[in-house]
Amino acid sequence: MLQSVDRGNPAEKRDYAILLLVARLGIRTGDIRTLKLRDLNWNTKTIEIQQNKTGSHVSYPILDDIGWSLIDYLKNSRPNTDSQFVFLSLNTPHDPFGDNSNFSRLVTKYRRRAGIKIPQGAKCGMHSLRHTLASTLLAQGTSLPVISAILGHLNSKSTTIYLQIGIDGLKKCALDPEEVFNHGK
Repeated sequence: MLQSVDRGNPAEKRDYAILLLVARLGIRTGDIRTLKLRDLNWNTKTIEIQQNKTGSHVSYPILDDIGWSLIDYLKNSRPNTDSQFVFLSLNTPHDPFGDNSNFSRLVTKYRRRAGIKIPQGAKCGMHSLRHTLASTLLAQGTSLPVISAILGHLNSKSTTIYLQIGIDGLKKCALDPEEVFNHGK
């Protein structure tokens, strides 16, 4: 899907940076809407925010691909304005995205362009990118508490909703009953 974004197009430079923040770091769309220039710490290569949903202070790494996409957008596409918000409308008056902005349309647009089919009724918005990140991290052996921290969940139980493991994943979690029963002997 990310490969279908035309990074020569100013609006799509912005969209690419937004999609990367969700897909690679799991940042919530509400936090992306309110992201300010001062939240980008280029010296430490981190994004420092107070999450809108939890109120927690979080530090995200500015991974190379994210950093370069942000630089490209900020230098070559972001309107010249005094606004402190990172992501702005490219149409005048260059306002930041409001609470009613539908970021899910970005996923739909680029998913369709990439020819990615989804089952009918399946969710395919920005949250699906957070689900994918969580599932990928689990498949790589990342622990549930670490995945919870990455997604900004205060409780690991919230994270289990994101982890669609499937039968193969469940088989890996299965315990040998003989080992369990004989362990205490």
